[in-house]
Amino acid sequence: MYKKIIYLALFIGVGFVLLQIPFTNIIGSGQNFSFFDFFAPSIGMLLASIWGAISVVIIKTVNVLVSDQSFDTATIIRLFPLALAALYFGAKRFKPLVAAVPLICMIMFILHPEGRQAWFYSLYWLIPMAAIFAKKSLVFNSLGATFTAHALGSVAFLYAFNLPAEVWIALIPIVFLERALFTGGIALSYVIVNSLANLVARIFSINSLKKIVNPDYTFSKKILAHL
Repeated sequence: MYKKIIYLALFIGVGFVLLQIPFTNIIGSGQNFSFFDFFAPSIGMLLASIWGAISVVIIKTVNVLVSDQSFDTATIIRLFPLALAALYFGAKRFKPLVAAVPLICMIMFILHPEGRQAWFYSLYWLIPMAAIFAKKSLVFNSLGATFTAHALGSVAFLYAFNLPAEVWIALIPIVFLERALFTGGIALSYVIVNSLANLVARIFSINSLKKIVNPDYTFSKKILAHL
């Protein structure tokens, strides 16, 4: 357990640094996506999904506290979508249960007066459920994870800020490009982190670290078979 705590602390430190590097802004709020959005799901895979989700919430909470931000509505909302993505990315036996959350989000989106007028926007959230059938594909797992986070975040912003249907309709092509980029970023981030962990484990003969490394997703020729 103490080794897992050490790894957890290490990932929290790295995640906190990446959280300080903005990537792009979130339409409809003063919040930003950061490179942490690429890295966060990897924690769920390496530390087990529950620990990964907890660490994501810890990192985001600490960031708010040390940066003297206020816990406004947008900030509170942003604590949880990435945690759910980490849960999805690292889940195995209960992945269908996690993948059901976007389906619930679809229902909630369509029940909202503004969401009902842009109901087809929520069709994106069928992707996490479909992705669970490609069990060994890193790309599909990344795709499912990013759209799981997207589903929860979108519904939360809809109910919190009552964004009009026109905004959601205009976002459809932007979401496609944005989530394609996040899918690639999550997959690449995991391969990098997993490969570094594998390298350190081999150099220093750290057996506990070897156990969390997935040899299928290190930089090698055989990784192409698992994408």
